[in-house]
Amino acid sequence: MTLYLLVFAVAGHFPRRRVRGGAPRTRFLVLIPAYREDGVILHTAREALKQVYPQELYRVAVIADSLQPETILKLRELPIETVEVQFEISTKSKSINAALKTITGTFDHTLVLDADNVMAPDFLAQMDVYAQQGEQAIQGHRVAKNQNTGFAVLDGLSEEINNHIFREGHRALGLSAALIGSGMSFSYDYFRDLMHSIEAVGGFDKELELKLLRNGTRIAYATEAYVYDEKVQQAEVFGNQRRRWLSAQFHYLGAYFTSGVYHLLAKGNVDYMDKIVQFVLLPRVILSGLILLLAFLSGALHVVAGYAMYPGTAFWGGLLLGNVAAMLLSVPKKFYRLQTLKAVLHLPKAFLIFLLTIFRLKGANKRFIHTPHTTNDIK
Repeated sequence: MTLYLLVFAVAGHFPRRRVRGGAPRTRFLVLIPAYREDGVILHTAREALKQVYPQELYRVAVIADSLQPETILKLRELPIETVEVQFEISTKSKSINAALKTITGTFDHTLVLDADNVMAPDFLAQMDVYAQQGEQAIQGHRVAKNQNTGFAVLDGLSEEINNHIFREGHRALGLSAALIGSGMSFSYDYFRDLMHSIEAVGGFDKELELKLLRNGTRIAYATEAYVYDEKVQQAEVFGNQRRRWLSAQFHYLGAYFTSGVYHLLAKGNVDYMDKIVQFVLLPRVILSGLILLLAFLSGALHVVAGYAMYPGTAFWGGLLLGNVAAMLLSVPKKFYRLQTLKAVLHLPKAFLIFLLTIFRLKGANKRFIHTPHTTNDIK
């Protein structure tokens, strides 16, 4: 696990090829699923209309699930499309499929945002460059919208480490970038056809990603296309969110492992199998904590009893150093500041939350676990 992270952490620093496009021409349908997001959706919708991109080339559509009547009325006052949906059990995949059946028009790409996401003014222009190159799946560069608590800083830091290892690093070595759940764009017809077969309760983006990779579709990474995402601010929300993510990760590992091995051996689909390998990886907080604990125990045994835990203190120490090196190589310069150092003090608590989460995964992937959003301003 440590070697895997270290290889891609180093690769993320390789020079990348500049992608250039012509005049804007991609017609975007911007879908914003909003489940009980009355506190942020109006701001998100208004901000989505501020793109430095020809207005005739994009349409914003809010998928309103369980929003208050007054929120619906205010949305309908905006020059956007509002699609009202209602389900016995709400999921993002159901909302998206309902919208794709309802909305009429001619589009080249479908862009999916979360209800709290704010696109940088040139976001669509940056995504258009990749779409013009024929990319069918493009992941934008998602960054933190807020850093107002220690957990928010840690969440934003984790996102940027993921961006470096699983997006920059992977693309540098010719593999697909990982999807993130929002700020992602797909060829309109292809996406619509794929979504018909997706009924995920949690982690719809993981199922979508697996099917894209199984089909041999490369996922590009638009590193200069920034979209701002609200980071979790409280420990309880952090735990619920990670519970949902881990549950989906292990669910799809079990569901697709055999298929991944088959496609690797029979068809040479390394991209697809690499995604399966990612599902095997422990969360970095857990991995780092366990390695630190094992290195400490091995060293203590060596001092007290004269022998170390197999395969030796040097091994565990080397793993610890490799893991730390992978993380440091992946941290953007902007995070090297006092605020980050203070946030690191929350790591022991995050480690305990992750440990407890592992024992609470049962059933989490069978019901929709909503992460509430409250922040509008980019801080």
